[in-house]
Amino acid sequence: MRGSFSFISARRFRWLPLLLGVISLATVLALGFSPAPASAVTARHYTDLEFPPLRDIQIPDYERYELPNGLVVYLMEDHELPLVTGSATFRTGERLVSGDQIGLGEIMGDAMRLGGTTTYPADALNLALEQRAAAVETSVDVDSGAATFNTLTEDLTDVFTIFADVVQRPAFAPERIDFVKNQYRGAIQRRNDNPDDIASREFRKLVYGASSPYARTYEYRTLDNIAREDIQTFYQASVRPDQTILAIAGDIDPEQIKLQIAEQFGNWQAAPDAPTLPPVPMAEQAQAGLFMVDQPQLSQSYVQIGHIAGQRNAPDYVEMAVMNEVLNGFGGRLFNEVRSRQGLAYVVYAFWAARYDYDGIFIGGGQTSSDTTVPFIESVEREIDAIRQAPVSDEELKRAQDSVLNSFVFNFQSPEQSLSRLVRYEYYGYPQDFVFQFREAVANTTAEAVQAAAQKHLKPEDLVVLVVGNSADIDPALSTLNPEQTVTNVDITIPAPEA
Repeated sequence: MRGSFSFISARRFRWLPLLLGVISLATVLALGFSPAPASAVTARHYTDLEFPPLRDIQIPDYERYELPNGLVVYLMEDHELPLVTGSATFRTGERLVSGDQIGLGEIMGDAMRLGGTTTYPADALNLALEQRAAAVETSVDVDSGAATFNTLTEDLTDVFTIFADVVQRPAFAPERIDFVKNQYRGAIQRRNDNPDDIASREFRKLVYGASSPYARTYEYRTLDNIAREDIQTFYQASVRPDQTILAIAGDIDPEQIKLQIAEQFGNWQAAPDAPTLPPVPMAEQAQAGLFMVDQPQLSQSYVQIGHIAGQRNAPDYVEMAVMNEVLNGFGGRLFNEVRSRQGLAYVVYAFWAARYDYDGIFIGGGQTSSDTTVPFIESVEREIDAIRQAPVSDEELKRAQDSVLNSFVFNFQSPEQSLSRLVRYEYYGYPQDFVFQFREAVANTTAEAVQAAAQKHLKPEDLVVLVVGNSADIDPALSTLNPEQTVTNVDITIPAPEA
C-alpha cells in the first residue's frame, strides 16, 4: 500500500515540487509572513513527563463466511481512505518440498506473479497494474504462501479481476522462471558477503540440523532439479480454494464485494487429480556445543547463542514473552550489564522466539570486538542463567509487563493489521480471541511464574554457541569457555554448480 500511494501522489500531484521550488524565503517575507520566534523551553526530567494511556485494543467489526468450494473469506470495512487491500493466504510453504528440490516453493511463489497469467502475459499484467497505480504480489515463505493486492477504490473491480486471475491461472512463463532461478543463483554467490547473514544462517543449521526444512538452504544443484512441471505440480497442490483464506479490508461495500468474490472465486475448484502436500514436519534440536566460522578479514565477532524453543500455544508463552522484555531493551538486563556496565558490545540481545506450529529458537548474541569475544559470551550466558536462578524484581516485572502490553497495541493500528492477525490465528488454528487472552495473562503474570518458565525452557546444557570472526584475534580462545568441548569449525564453502 505504501508504494502504490507514493506512486499515486507522484502521478496526481507532480506539480507540487515545481510550486514549492519557486516559493523563496523572500517571497514568504514579502507576503507578510515571518518565522515565529523560538520560545524557551525548560527541560524536564523524563520521570516528570506525563503521557495519556494507550488506547485499548479493539478489533473492528468484520465478517467471516465460506464459499461452497471451501474458500474462507474475511471482510472488514474502513472508509478513511479510498484504498482497498486484500490477501489470499495459502496453506503451503517451502518446508513442504523435498530435500533435492529446495527452493521449489519460493520459486513458485515468485513465478506465480512474474510469469503472468493465461489472460495477461507478464508485460501486459505489469502495464495494467501500473496504469492504475496498483500492485499484485505473490510469495511463498517457510510455512505459508500468499497473494496480495492493493488499489484505489475506483479501480477495485479491474484490479480484483487481475488478482483473481493471478491466483487461479498463472502461466509460469518459462523465461520468467529462468529469470527467477538466475536471481537465486546470484543470491547463492553472494550469501557469504555479510557476516551477520552467515551467523543467522549457520546458527539455524546447527540448531535444527542442516537438512531440516527449517534451516536448509537452496544450492545450485537443487535449483537445477526444479523444472517448470515441478512448479506447476507444487502450485496445484498448494493453491486451491479449500486451502485458502481470502481477506479484504478498506473502502469496500460489503454486498458489492461479495458479488465480486462470488463471480471471481465461486467457480474455482481444485484440479480433480491435484496432488496433496505432505504433513507439516517436526522441528527438533540437532546438537549443542561450540562452533566457529573463521573469517580472517573481520575485526569483530558476530555471536549467536541459543537452542530450540517452543510454540506460541505453550501454556507459559506469556511468561516467556515477559522474560524477553526483562532481558532486552534499554532498561533490560543485557543492555544494562553487558553493554552499559561492562562495555562489551553495542548490540546485545536474547529472546525466546516461539513459532505458531513448530518449535522456534531461543537466541541470544550480538557483535563484539575479537579480543572481547569470550568475555562477551560468558556475560550473556550468566544473564541467561541468572534469570533462571531467582525471581525478577517487582520493578523489572512491571517494566516488562508494560513494555509487552504497550508495544502489542501497535500491532492493531489499522484495520489491515487487525485483519491480518485474525487470518493468522485462523491459519494456525488459534482462537480468534487469542490476543485478548494474551493481554489478560500478561497483566496477571507473576515473578515466580516467569522464573518457573525460564527454568523450564532455558537449558544451558543445550546451548549452541556460534562465532563468526577472526579466530587468530580471539584471545582468550573459544576453547576456554568449556575445556571439555571441542570447538568445531563450520565450513561455509559454496558448492560449485555442476557442469
